[in-house]
Amino acid sequence: MHELTALLREYDRARAYTDELWKDLSPDEVTWRPREESSAIGWHLGHQAHVAHFMIRNLTAAEPSPDPELDGLMDSANPEKFRGALPTVERLAAFRDTVAERVHARIGDIAAGRVGAPSQLAIVANHLLVALINHEYQHDQWISEARADNLGHALPPDPESDRLSRVDGYLVCNPYVCPPSHRIT
Repeated sequence: MHELTALLREYDRARAYTDELWKDLSPDEVTWRPREESSAIGWHLGHQAHVAHFMIRNLTAAEPSPDPELDGLMDSANPEKFRGALPTVERLAAFRDTVAERVHARIGDIAAGRVGAPSQLAIVANHLLVALINHEYQHDQWISEARADNLGHALPPDPESDRLSRVDGYLVCNPYVCPPSHRIT
């Protein structure tokens, strides 16, 4: 279960990078959209958390949404022109934090074997975390573009991890990269 713990650290690293991209912006910048057929940074923030909750809920534990009113708005099936009425920055931040706490709690239970079918769920959790990490970074790319290109803010440096690289311009976590401490030479 060491791998799940390492992937939870990568998930936290991805979320911390997201925070670097938006926490210094004004509420107006977080909710600004260059046009009706685009999504604000705030939508991406809520969507990242919505998908994390949705995947944890549907793949490992049936639990209610931490903010059911946001579910329809943050779903990518919702056309972009209907993504304008965003909640406050504080509500988005609380939603993101609550979902992250639930991800940690559920993956922690799986890693500790406190679930039915612990070996099977460990495999699911491993792939689930990689998907969540890469989904976080996918939207970070779009947040970065709005931050730098549209709002004129500098970008923070990429997070540092042996498991991270850029593919097609996107940060990705590759779980098949063996950390230097585990490489056979």
